[in-house]
Amino acid sequence: MAAPTKEEILKIIKQHLADNVDDMDEAKFDPAKSMKAMGANSLDIVEVVSCTMRDLKIKVPRAELAKLNNVNELVDLLHKAANEKVQGA
Repeated sequence: MAAPTKEEILKIIKQHLADNVDDMDEAKFDPAKSMKAMGANSLDIVEVVSCTMRDLKIKVPRAELAKLNNVNELVDLLHKAANEKVQGA
């Protein structure tokens, strides 16, 4: 089983953001921004991250998630975790 690509992970995050943030304008989605800057509140962010990790079947420590500044960094972290899971399987 191959790990998902960064593009696939970004697509999943974008979908969960659109599902959870009421005023989310997908045209204004910018992975260089934080989810908060795109209109997500703390609960939205937790839901987006939780759903994304569930979809990818991976877990990332909260301490690691707390260090992130934008969506690109989240994609990188989830991609790394997915690759480590595949290599460890």
